[in-house]
Amino acid sequence: MNTATDWRKARDIAYRVGQGITLASHSVPLTDAIGHTLAEPVRAANPLPAFDTVAMDGYAIRGEGPWRLEDTDQLAGTVADPLSSGHARRIATGAQLPPGTDGIIRLEDSTESNGQVNGPHQPDWRHVGEEINLGDTLFSSGRTVTPALAGFAAAAGNDEVSVWSPPTTRLAVFGDELVSQGPARDGKIRDSLGPMLPAVLDSLGAAGSAAVHVADTPEDHLRALENPHSTITLTTGGTMHGPVDYLHPTLQRLNATYHVNTVAVRPGFPMLLAETDSGIVCGLPGNPQSALIAIVTLVAPLIDGMLRRDPPDLSTVTVADDIAGRGDCTRLALVDHDGRLVAHHGSAMLRGVAAARGFAVVPPHAGARAGQELSFLSLSGISY
Repeated sequence: MNTATDWRKARDIAYRVGQGITLASHSVPLTDAIGHTLAEPVRAANPLPAFDTVAMDGYAIRGEGPWRLEDTDQLAGTVADPLSSGHARRIATGAQLPPGTDGIIRLEDSTESNGQVNGPHQPDWRHVGEEINLGDTLFSSGRTVTPALAGFAAAAGNDEVSVWSPPTTRLAVFGDELVSQGPARDGKIRDSLGPMLPAVLDSLGAAGSAAVHVADTPEDHLRALENPHSTITLTTGGTMHGPVDYLHPTLQRLNATYHVNTVAVRPGFPMLLAETDSGIVCGLPGNPQSALIAIVTLVAPLIDGMLRRDPPDLSTVTVADDIAGRGDCTRLALVDHDGRLVAHHGSAMLRGVAAARGFAVVPPHAGARAGQELSFLSLSGISY
C-alpha cells in the first residue's frame, strides 16, 4: 500500500488540483448572486456617498443666525438649490446638501419661531466619496457573495456581478448492503450519506445532486465513473481492497492519475483524490464520519481552489479535555462549543457529528492536554 499522505499536505494538494481547473463564469443580478463566488472584482460605479448628504433630520443654515426659514423643504431624492446667506432650510435624512451650507442644526436641538430657526450647529454631513470613491475595488474575486456584500455592491451602483458557475457534482453510493428508504433490517444498513452529502456540497459552493446507488459489480462501477458529466464525482465506500471494493480496479481501468491515495488521518484514512479523462474523482470512505472527514480534507479545499478562493485556513480552539493522539496520524477529534470532546465519536457514527461544533486537530505523534490550544476545523453549516 502507498504511504499515506500527511493530512495538511493532502489539503494543500487538493487545493492546487482545484486551481488547475477552470470553471465558466457569468454575470447575474445581485439578488441571484448570493451564495455564489465572485469571478471578477466588484468596483464602485458611483462614489459613496454619491454627493454631500446629511445624516439626520434638521435644518441646513448659511451665514449668521437666527436664520430665516425658507418655504421649500430639502427632501431625499431631490436636487438641492443653493442656500442664501442668512437662510435656513428644513432638510431630511439622506437629502443632498444645499450648496453654500455652513452647518446643520439637528431637529432635536432647534427652536423655530416667527419664521425663524435657531440652535447650535456644526458641519455635520457626510462628504462625497467618504465611504468609497468611484472605481475603487469593493471586493476582490474569490469572495462569496453574502447579503451584506450584495447590499454594498448595490449601494455603489452595481446591478450585476460576475460569478463562477458552481462545480457540478455526482454522488455515487457504493454498497449492496445499503437501503435508501425505511428502517434497517435483514442485514441491510440505512444509507445516511445520500441524504447528507448533497446539502454539504451545496454549503461548500458546489452544485450538489441526488445520490445514485451503485451495485457492487465491476461493470456498474465502471459505468458510474466513465462519463459522469460533472466536474467532480464523489464515491462512498470501496476505498480499501476488500472482496467487493471495485473502486481502485475501476480507476486503473480508466488510467486514473492519483493525486492522493490514503491520508494519515483518523478517522478517515482510506480516502483518495484521482483524475481521469472524465474529471475528478473523490473516493470517500463508507463510514459516515470518515466520509465527512474526507469531505473537509479533500473536497472542500478542492472546491476552494476551483472557485479561486483563498487557501483554506484553520482557526483555533482551547480543548477542555485530554485527547489521545493517533500515532503517526493526525487525529480530528469532535468537540462542542466548550471545547469538550463529544460522545459517540466513532468513525461509523453521526450522533457525535450532529452535536459537535467542529474538529480539534491533534498533530501526529502527539496528544493534547486540557487547556491546550489546537488548530480547529469548523463544521459551521453542516452540524449546526
